[in-house]
Order: sequence, then C-alpha cells, then structure tokens
Amino acid sequence: MPALLISHHRPGFYFRVLREGTVQAGDDIVLVTRGPEAMTVADVDALLYLPGHSHHQISRALLIPALSPGWKVSFEAILSQGAGLDATGNAGLTAVSPPPAWAGFRPLNVTDIEPESESVISVYLADPDGTGVPPAQPGQFLTLRLPTDQGRKSILRSYSLSGAPGASTYRVSVKREPHSVGSQFVHDRVRRGDRLDVAAPRGTFVLRSSDAPVLLLSAGVGATPVLAMLHALGGTQSSRDVWWVHGARNRAEEPFATESRSLLEALPSAHRYVCYSRPSPGDAAGRDYQRAGRLTASVLATLHLPRDSDAYICGPAEFMTEMASALRNLGVDASRIRTEIFGPAPAITPGVMPTPTRSPHHPESEATDGPQIGFARSGLTVHWDARYASLLDLAEACDVPARWSCRTGVCHTCETSLLSGTIGYAPDPVDNPADGNVLICCSHPVADTVLDM
Repeated sequence: MPALLISHHRPGFYFRVLREGTVQAGDDIVLVTRGPEAMTVADVDALLYLPGHSHHQISRALLIPALSPGWKVSFEAILSQGAGLDATGNAGLTAVSPPPAWAGFRPLNVTDIEPESESVISVYLADPDGTGVPPAQPGQFLTLRLPTDQGRKSILRSYSLSGAPGASTYRVSVKREPHSVGSQFVHDRVRRGDRLDVAAPRGTFVLRSSDAPVLLLSAGVGATPVLAMLHALGGTQSSRDVWWVHGARNRAEEPFATESRSLLEALPSAHRYVCYSRPSPGDAAGRDYQRAGRLTASVLATLHLPRDSDAYICGPAEFMTEMASALRNLGVDASRIRTEIFGPAPAITPGVMPTPTRSPHHPESEATDGPQIGFARSGLTVHWDARYASLLDLAEACDVPARWSCRTGVCHTCETSLLSGTIGYAPDPVDNPADGNVLICCSHPVADTVLDM
C-alpha cells in the first residue's frame, strides 16, 4: 500500500504546528497565502521517492522556506551526487557509492605480507594478469572469501583498504583477534603467492570532496580506512586543514605509525595528536605520543577542533559512539560526522519490533536445497527457503541485524551491498537501488547470494 500511494502521487503529509489551538470537525480550512515556487506536496514528495530526481525542480524546492531540515539534507545530497562521483541510486534516501568494479568474486594474487604492529599485518593483492587493479575510493573495503579446512565451507570476511586509492595493488590490514577465525586464518595461513577470491571495493564511508577541514579520528586498527583517506589527501597535496587524532596502547601496538607521520609531514596544514593508553618505557612523550591515557571525549574537548570539520571516525563501537557524541557537543554538525563499523551495522526498525538480542544463527528448520545466502559481516551462510517472503525475513529469522522501515521498496532504509548473486523483486522497488545494491525488504534470491550484512 505505501508503494502504491507513493507511485500514484498520493503521499499524504503532516502539518507542522505554527501556533497551538483547537481543531474540530466542521472547521473551515482557509488558504492564507501561497508559498514560493508554488510546488505541491505531491510534487516535492515525487522528487525524493520517484525516479527522475530533476535537479532543476530540486533546486526550486530548496527555495521553499517551509521545507524541513531533513528534506533539505536529502535534496542537497541528490544535487551533490550529480556533481560528484559517478554513482547510481538515490543519495537522498541512503548513502551511495560508484558501482562496483566487478560483479561477484574474482581471484587476486597475494603479492606481499608486511607487519604493521605486533598484532596487525598488511596483505597486498594484485591482478593475476599483472595489470593494475581498479581504483577504490578512500575508505572503502574488500570482502574476501577465505578457504578453510578441506571439506568445510569457506568463510567471508571484510577488511578496509589501507593503501593509496590509486595504487596498482590493493592493501588490506588485519588485526589478529584471539577468537576470530578469519583473522587467525589470514595471519597463520595466507602466504605470498596464494590466490584469494575477492569482491570489488565497496562502502560509503569515503572521503568527500570538500574544502572544509577534515578530522580523521581512530583507535587501534580503526586507523585502516582513515589512513587510506590520508593517502588520498597526501596524493593531491591537499591544502585542507587535516587533523589526525588516534588512540593506541603503545608504540608497538600503533599500526602505521611511521607511515602516517610521513604523510602528515608532507601536508601543508596537518595536525597530529596521539594518545597511548599504556605507554611502554621506551615510548617518548612528544615524539611518539602527545598524551598518556585513553582518547576520550574530555581529551577531544581540549584540542580546539574546527567546528566546520568533515569528521570520519573508525574504531570499537563504544569509541565511535563516544567520539561522535563529543563532536556534536563541540558544535560539529551531525551531518558532517561519519562512522565505519567493522561488524554488522546496528538494526534499524520503526519501533514496532524488538531488535535482535541473540547472535546470528541458522534459522529453525533450515532448508537443505535452496540457494545459499551468505551474510558476510555476520559470518553466517544459510539456505534460502521459499517460506520467507524476502531476504529481510530470512535475516530476521537468523537474528542478523537488519535495517528497515517501509518493507515495500519505498524508503531504501534496507538498501544493502550485493556482493554476489542474482535476486528478483516482488514488489518492484518504487526507485531502483544503486548498482551493486539490493533492497532486501522486497527481494528474493535467484541463485547463491552474498550480502554485506
């Protein structure tokens, strides 16, 4: 029903209360004045939700004083999308990125492995035919299909790209985690000369083109995607005010320490602030780090960061929540703060269903002959069963954190990267998602499928 109402230009709307009073049946509704541009609610709604997105009409809509801040942000995102990257999809409803360089998985060769700290290594991946790999956007990630012991299923793991975006090889950096099968495999089993199946660079946590100051804020191996952004800034000798703020345990556990310092020194307006929570005896204050202790909101408040910064945050979930809140309290607009989550994104629902409290798991009475559905971030692969109405239904049956609102292909809240596979829609989306993405709320698999969930 919501899809039908939107597509037939009957969206409905809420009134904003300008002055409180009493309204009752029988009252007259009187036209007091016509607003600028004389655009109807249906006209404006169609600009966001229906295909087309006329930039001329959107520019007109932005002149309407009564347009809410949320709608202004959405329309400005669509206009920016047209002037920036060659991205498809609807930037007014969800963050979009350029279409993936290839569909599904392709083999890449491991050309080198280098240590970055006591617990982090970098793996370099190249095209087997010797040509350069397609460029990635600074901040994107790769999904690897890692073979396990013979006779067992492969596992899917996503790792942020940490190298220069235009390099001839990809570089992913992986921290060894005690209970992580994927990181243990990469550290113990992957060797130079191996060949791994890799999905194309994806992700919307990317450095945006701007003249504003840029804040790269990270903790631990969370430095990985923001290091790629620092490479991009260094590669263009950017004149932007660049802040590198990082938290680590000590010098031995700080990945990319030498590399990041070298990149910052080459920029005309760069600032570096590093906190060590447990400095080693040989770590020198002022040289290796600026403050002993954790990087916290109170520390951030002492740095006098520019309020008009574009901020990029990556690290443990609690760290990102604290830093984002701290930046908002310091006056940085929430629309300028972006975060990257290594694991599954938190669930988003309209409040009518509880969010999952269990770890992702196989569904009850799982089918044995349907297409295999891989939830890459959750590390789960299950069989599709036709009793589910959509991929979203299957995700919920597995307690895979899912993001949704309309469940009918209108709002794009559920838009997810399709790493591999073929899907069908029922009903068809009102406006198509970006190339390489899928609306899981109204789709079903036609073949084996891997989702970035």
